[in-house]
Amino acid sequence: MTTIRIPAAGGLAIVADELGNPDAPTVILGHGGGQTRHSWDRAGHELAEAGYHVINYDLLGHGESDWEPDGDYSYARRAADLTAIAARARGPFAFVGASLGGLSSMAAASLGTMPAAMVLVDVVVRLSESGVDRIVEFMSANPRGFGSLEEAADAISAYYPDRKRPARLDGLRKNLREGSDGRFYWHWDPKFLIGGRPHGALEDLIENAGWTATVPTLLVRGMKSDIVTDEGVAHLAERIARLEVVDIGGAGHMVAGDRNDLFNEAVIGFLARVMPPVTGEALREPG
Repeated sequence: MTTIRIPAAGGLAIVADELGNPDAPTVILGHGGGQTRHSWDRAGHELAEAGYHVINYDLLGHGESDWEPDGDYSYARRAADLTAIAARARGPFAFVGASLGGLSSMAAASLGTMPAAMVLVDVVVRLSESGVDRIVEFMSANPRGFGSLEEAADAISAYYPDRKRPARLDGLRKNLREGSDGRFYWHWDPKFLIGGRPHGALEDLIENAGWTATVPTLLVRGMKSDIVTDEGVAHLAERIARLEVVDIGGAGHMVAGDRNDLFNEAVIGFLARVMPPVTGEALREPG
């Protein structure tokens, strides 16, 4: 695995982990809002082992990627970032996006960066407003940060009581940054929450977009999610001709984190059919 910096618009940079053989078909992993690329760590390694070239990136304003000084986190901006990332692919590529990463993937495809396949992880164009409100409330709740990792873990447990609290908090640290005041803050730019949720703008973008008629697309839905409803799935199915849906029992909105085994199985199986990997001797990374 190699950590790279990808030049993006405005002189900013996107930080990503790159795995697998660069000559293999590429899978671009985009995490959800408020997360970092580390939410994909296990999936990235399994995809590389399956024969794919993987680019697992921090969305702009998240993790180690730069923050947009003017707070431009529009769909157009995120689509431009994905265009810069996709330029590293030497052949066909697929977008795999969770929540905000999935919305960004649909925007990029609609604005001309056409993938060979797309995987949307618990995200549709018409999201449950009550579910989105709950997420935004959680993300906005601690502007002064946390005094310890334990406090941050308490906040997550209160928001998502069904998920078992980890015995060790090393993984949580990757989603936090320590400020000069010694407190812990979420590893994202608060400006990305400003300006509302322009999902209507995305709906306008995908309406009659060419990819919706041709690109094989998998929706992986967590059956305990309060974000994706049956109505949202039906709306998406009316617009994406080659849509397949896999429901993951026992998983909420953070599908990969809740049932990583079933998630990886579904995604790798889908990609193997629509964008076959490199296997055998050709699987080895150069050098």
